[in-house]
Amino acid sequence: MDYSPIIQELIQALRQLPSVGTRSAERYALFLLESPVSVSERLAEAILEVKAKIQPCDRCGFFSETSICSVCADSTRDSKLWCIVEKPHDVLKIEKTGAFKGLYHVLGGRLSPIEGVTPEDLTIALLERRISENPPEEIVIALSADVEGETTSLYIAQLLKGKPIKVSRPATGLPAGGGLEFADSVTLGFALSGRRQIS
Repeated sequence: MDYSPIIQELIQALRQLPSVGTRSAERYALFLLESPVSVSERLAEAILEVKAKIQPCDRCGFFSETSICSVCADSTRDSKLWCIVEKPHDVLKIEKTGAFKGLYHVLGGRLSPIEGVTPEDLTIALLERRISENPPEEIVIALSADVEGETTSLYIAQLLKGKPIKVSRPATGLPAGGGLEFADSVTLGFALSGRRQIS
């Protein structure tokens, strides 16, 4: 005997979440089934609201409820120091270190010829436009130390070659082949403080 098709559909929907396997999805589904309706309603409303109201910042690509995010709108940030990251949640990871006081640029991914991800699929054109309008003095490329991350970093460094911009990478602390999501705040803070110049 198995669950009804409706419950099975909920389990399959929950399995789409990161790190949620069949058993976890089944546990979550049963919790929602056995909880008051208000719990499911609150969850559904929160998901719909975040999808309706959160958008990428027009300037950097970070999460925002308005056209310009709170980081870009903060006049106390160092506008001459930028950090390039892959995803919006990487901004939050770096912000938690307290080691970076500049601005950000979210690429929206990494170059991957195997998966067909080209520069046109990322926000590289927006990055070039931002640089031409208000060039920074330094750009920190904080991408994962795997093949795609290194390829993207080298592409951006080549793009900036010849411009009066210092290009650096986070130094010690980040493991080779690992992403920012696996680094704790202290490790990431040390890496940003000891960044190295690559061009």
